[in-house]
Amino acid sequence: MEYTIGGANIVVLAVAVWFAGTFINRKVAFLERYSIPVAVTGGLLCSLTVTVIYYVFDVTIHFDTRLRDLLLLTFFSTIGLSARMSLLKQGGAALVILLLAAAVLLILQNTTGVLLALAFSAPPGYGLFGGSVSLAGGHGTAIAWGAVAEEAGLRNAREIGIAFATFGLIAGGLIGGPIAERLIKQNKLQAACRQEPRGGPAAAAEPAATQSLPPISSTLGTLMLLAVCVEAGDLVNQFLFSRGVTLPGFLTAMLVGIVIVNGADLLKIRLEPVTRDRVAELSLQLFLAMSLMSMQLWVLAGAVGPILLILFAQMAVITLFAVFIVFRVMGRTYDAAVMAAGFSGLGMGATPVGIANMNAVTSKYGPSPKAFLVVPLVGAFFLDLLNALVIKTFLGMEFMQAF
Repeated sequence: MEYTIGGANIVVLAVAVWFAGTFINRKVAFLERYSIPVAVTGGLLCSLTVTVIYYVFDVTIHFDTRLRDLLLLTFFSTIGLSARMSLLKQGGAALVILLLAAAVLLILQNTTGVLLALAFSAPPGYGLFGGSVSLAGGHGTAIAWGAVAEEAGLRNAREIGIAFATFGLIAGGLIGGPIAERLIKQNKLQAACRQEPRGGPAAAAEPAATQSLPPISSTLGTLMLLAVCVEAGDLVNQFLFSRGVTLPGFLTAMLVGIVIVNGADLLKIRLEPVTRDRVAELSLQLFLAMSLMSMQLWVLAGAVGPILLILFAQMAVITLFAVFIVFRVMGRTYDAAVMAAGFSGLGMGATPVGIANMNAVTSKYGPSPKAFLVVPLVGAFFLDLLNALVIKTFLGMEFMQAF
């Protein structure tokens, strides 16, 4: 028996999953202490419940993910509308340094994956799917390269890539918080400007009448701009695709947002930031909840052993890299600790996971505007391009002929 959840029902369930994650995080000291994103906690609980239903009642629950994909486009549109050129200049040196660190990580991920594949007497091409193809690349890159690999004779490459991307998404959401927690406490770091954690006592005590709310015209204007980013980004994508250039949809939506916000700055038009930031957080949390709760864990059961072994090795690689490389080269500051959490998320799962990690940390310890500027730019703009170059470099090596 099969059952599909979609439409308004998936929104209701995603919100319920988020609240369940919030409740569990408050009750389980470990999750609260290490800043595990609530969407990850709730999403995993839901996917485990769906798996139990599958095995016990022989009922397969499917989720309509079209709304999830729209939320991802909306989220990256908010990033684009935040990327003023003046801010990009401020993050220039940090952006270049983190980009170089990302290049080194991609090489380490693929080296680790290939060596473990060879240890299992498997074709080394599988190691790339246990490396940057699926982890730093995510589901989209795993599916795209999986089709190419299967045509070249690497059986089940797409399914293996999706499995690694799925488990990587979970791992990226679990390790970022503990990494930042250790760095902050060990080095006694503080945010440059402190703020009361969202949802804390001060927020609860503040009368609703004293909160500054944007006028309805500004809110509607921001929502309209986000819709323009999504639609115009899709038109740009279609235009480029017709000319043989393939880019992910979120990238073109973000590029449109960057053009809009910098054009508005030139024309001295102020864009209202409060609604944009709130939509960014809502779309991010719902995207993560929907992504994790829709995982069909039983599909991955057959390859769990080797996948988990390689995944634990990659988790160790990125944890050590974030703590001993990223944190140090970014200046050993509070911002550097937050970036380390974000970097581990985008390196193991996806850019939204990295940002969720940073959200969880900054809601507890204070804001880090520099981290929220640099990490999304590296993850959304440059990581996919770097990844393609690194993958093609590995494929050109002699020992990869078995690919």
